[in-house]
Amino acid sequence: MVFHAPAKVNLSLRILGKRADGFHDIETIMAPLSLSDTLDIELQEGSGVDFTCSDASLPCDGTNLVCRAVDAFARHTGRQFRTRVHLTKYIPHGAGLGGGSSDAATVLKALDLTLGTRLSICELESIAASLGSDIPFFIRSSPSLCRGRGEIVEPLGILPKANILLVKPPFPVPTAWAYQAYKNKTKTSETFSQWHGSIELMNDLEEPVFSKYLVLSVLKRWLLDQSGVRCAMMSGSGSTIFAILNEDVLDLEDRVLAYFGSSFLVRRCQLLGTPHTDHC
Repeated sequence: MVFHAPAKVNLSLRILGKRADGFHDIETIMAPLSLSDTLDIELQEGSGVDFTCSDASLPCDGTNLVCRAVDAFARHTGRQFRTRVHLTKYIPHGAGLGGGSSDAATVLKALDLTLGTRLSICELESIAASLGSDIPFFIRSSPSLCRGRGEIVEPLGILPKANILLVKPPFPVPTAWAYQAYKNKTKTSETFSQWHGSIELMNDLEEPVFSKYLVLSVLKRWLLDQSGVRCAMMSGSGSTIFAILNEDVLDLEDRVLAYFGSSFLVRRCQLLGTPHTDHC
């Protein structure tokens, strides 16, 4: 069977403080996108995982979140099975778009469906939380307020849909480095309000990340200066900058590539604002 794993953007990201376990307490609003990876999943008799990926730069061993998700599901349910998974990557990695986390959550949901284990949303979110902070969000893939280290998911109501342009430069931003840089930041950049519906767009990680990766600050300001762009912000810890567009923008992709060069990855998609109906 083929399953789709959607990307996400952080419409807001506030860092509330450091936790005793080394993580940060955060409060973030995340929303899924129409951009997605695809996973071809086949179950067989036996045990273990046969994993392949269209992106040769990603590990295909037990360290990959897809393989870890299969192992975690097998341990939780006590079921024995062999899984063949081929992942076709469309979501860039190291981009702040949650591609790896979404792939892992999609595997959990796919196994629950194909094996008929009928786990609750809360059970699936608990397995997901054991694998990574933002993986529980992708169990419902619904606009949500996420708290704690990101694993406490509270679905929101309907958000305004929007056309989105994603622009990723030819480098990732390590998440752990971004949070450490936030700890040492000094306030230097200007701040101004941007809104999507009733949500104020803001990201506490922008300032420390921009202080090292200067092109991201340039990219955000350039996007805001373009006709047809309503607002622009970095997603998560970067490196993607996303722009929320007016309906009639036709050539912005060409403008980005002409100004910044063909090494920048540009994708147009939609923000999906409809809540998921399942509850714990």
